[in-house]
Amino acid sequence: MSTHVQPQAGHPRRWAILGVLVISLLVVVLDNTVLNVAMRTIADPEQGLGASQSELEWAINSYTLVFAGLLFTAGILADRLGRRISLVFGLIVFGLASLFSAYATSPDMLIAARAVMGLGAAAVMPATLSIIANVFDPKERPRAIGVWAGAVGLAVAIGPVLGGVLLEHFWWGSVFLINVPIVVIGVALVFVLVPESKDPKPNRIDVIGVLLSIVGLTLITYGVIKGGEDGFGEPLAWGTLTAGLLIMVAFVLYEKRITFPSLDVRLFTNRQFSASTGIIGLVFFAAMGSMFFGAFYLQMVRGYGPLASGALFVPFALGQMIFAPLSAGMVKRFGPKAVSTVGLVLVAGALALWVFIGAETPIWIVAVTFFVQGVGMANVMPPATEAIMSALPREKAGVGSAVSNTIRQLGGALGVAVLGAVVSSVYRSNLEAPAGLPDAAADLARESIAGAYAVAGQAGSAAPALLTGANEAFVTAMHYASVGSTVFALLGALVAALWLPGKRPAAAPAPAVAESPAQEQGRELADAETTR
Repeated sequence: MSTHVQPQAGHPRRWAILGVLVISLLVVVLDNTVLNVAMRTIADPEQGLGASQSELEWAINSYTLVFAGLLFTAGILADRLGRRISLVFGLIVFGLASLFSAYATSPDMLIAARAVMGLGAAAVMPATLSIIANVFDPKERPRAIGVWAGAVGLAVAIGPVLGGVLLEHFWWGSVFLINVPIVVIGVALVFVLVPESKDPKPNRIDVIGVLLSIVGLTLITYGVIKGGEDGFGEPLAWGTLTAGLLIMVAFVLYEKRITFPSLDVRLFTNRQFSASTGIIGLVFFAAMGSMFFGAFYLQMVRGYGPLASGALFVPFALGQMIFAPLSAGMVKRFGPKAVSTVGLVLVAGALALWVFIGAETPIWIVAVTFFVQGVGMANVMPPATEAIMSALPREKAGVGSAVSNTIRQLGGALGVAVLGAVVSSVYRSNLEAPAGLPDAAADLARESIAGAYAVAGQAGSAAPALLTGANEAFVTAMHYASVGSTVFALLGALVAALWLPGKRPAAAPAPAVAESPAQEQGRELADAETTR
């Protein structure tokens, strides 16, 4: 019995299936947003693990490294082995790793468990989007992807608030343990509701291409992380980045030569596909970098606790939740070019507002800034994601999803690393340690604003001057980083205005993309099966 859905017919349970996929997506996105507010508690020797700044960074980065490195391969395997089984495998691995993270007894154990969580997330993310592409017909798919994108906003809203509530009532491990019941519910619902689907004519796995993509993406991600930590002038940072980029060039050249590639690189000659992937990378570079310095601003400069700072991210998520499901109608009315360009200009405007935010700025202005940024992103992500998915035949949906998610993850990681490096550099050059502060304490204070707050208790009478200087230096650094993030958002708006398609006539078909021999064979078999 065929599991392939007819090209012009959606699955009868498609909206219930979308609900299950939203739950699966929530648990993955929720975890990272929850972790952001738990950092100070995990660093505490009495309440947490006594993790150092570097260990805390690697608790985040080990997840990112595995996630970004394996996303593309996970998308290929989901198409070949089955998207439902890939989703179930990913959820189970993610749930077990969450359990180990919750009961970690050392920072190293937490870092290792987080890496395994990255493996599970890499299997979940492409599967959710490719199942949407399989069970929804092309007319309804943009709306479904809008709901999917809105779920990301929901997770961004729930995560920090949930994390703050858990940390106020339970131990730090509860922020990971909360994933386990969600995973159990998710797996049960997947088995009940989600149909299995896969490429109807899988070709032999392109082993060399898969290995090149894993090594290349992992090295690029590692180089980005190290550049953010140590500076991009360090040999380990630029060396691994260069090696990763060279391997990805080799991957592209190899994929162009073989008959059945993992990724048909000719897709990037399609203006819509290339522009959409570029926009996703640019907007996440800008947005994730700003979320990074925004979190430090709220918790350090403004002194908000985990729950209060988490609540201030809610307007960003509300903007996404409200407007992402509406974006499909906006695209239909005005076209992808207009909607995405306006969305990116809104994101750029919100990021530019950070230049005027200081230590005494009314907090409602910060909340409005987050909301405008969320509204902007809600009108960028769904049309860009839909453009990528519509450029591929359904049997290759996992690959399209993986490309979208890989670009997004790398863009976000690069944004945090580059803008984080800008913040660190400007902060260090602007902080003048007050007289009387011991050299060791002054060095720690110059490392980061968190370091300044950590040594303030030992600074005696110099503490007020140290904290005032640290706040001023950080706000100056934040202004520099906000200029950088604004430039990248405007660059995304330029890409959208130049290369995304305008409003199409109602009867016009979707633009055709040249298919590889593998895609042609898959489509022929799919058509044969649907006529049985």
